[in-house]
Amino acid sequence: MALNRDPHVLVVGGSDSSGGAGIARDIETITAIGLRACVAVTAVTVQTHQSVTAIHHMQAGLVADQMRAALRANKVSAIKIGMLSTGRVIAAVAAVLSENSRIPAVLDPVLASSSGRALLEPGAIVVLKRDLMPLCRLVTPNLVELAVLTGSDLASDDDDALRQGRQLLTEGAQALLIKGGHAVGPRSTDILLSGGQELVRLDMPRLAGSMRGTGCMLASAIAAHLAGAKPLEDSVREGKRLVFEKLLQCVERDASPEA
Repeated sequence: MALNRDPHVLVVGGSDSSGGAGIARDIETITAIGLRACVAVTAVTVQTHQSVTAIHHMQAGLVADQMRAALRANKVSAIKIGMLSTGRVIAAVAAVLSENSRIPAVLDPVLASSSGRALLEPGAIVVLKRDLMPLCRLVTPNLVELAVLTGSDLASDDDDALRQGRQLLTEGAQALLIKGGHAVGPRSTDILLSGGQELVRLDMPRLAGSMRGTGCMLASAIAAHLAGAKPLEDSVREGKRLVFEKLLQCVERDASPEA
């Protein structure tokens, strides 16, 4: 079969039967930006918008085989990584990334669902930091994930978040987008942090509403823009703008008298 020359983003992550997050949200986002998606499923979840009732993990070899098949079939220009579930799956994904180091990868370090259900086994965090993070062009933790990854308390201010972020850089991460959605205040500020570069603050008004899958959406949008050969900072700005616009639409819809 001939290689599909349309630019693709390879999405590596879990399914969400509700469609609110996971691979469904990734494909929706990538398609909206004008690219095509191919997938490697790491886990199948049974969930609604309120809770996760079951998780079935894929075997590590099957995940790697899916990735390699997608890479053979398509012109993959970026990789977006979400739910990984186990240390063996993380190691398998890292092995495939090592074989394709020219392709930029964005890692959304999914540790738990919105309802609080753990989506990554505790012992896998060491493998994630050691084997996978150094291979990714960008890692996008929220403040809760950042605290877990660094073994710290939840950051109480920007100084705390920066200290934790710089710790991850010293441990091998290439660049971080520290998401400020879990902070408080009238502005939602994300911080782009990379070794040897001046930090960049990306600031938007904090909206009153909420929406599932925004982390998936942001990482997928960034990956899609990287696939279009945009610089990292520009890709992050475009991704954050897309998420803000989607959230704003959600808030306006909920506030409508017809809602």
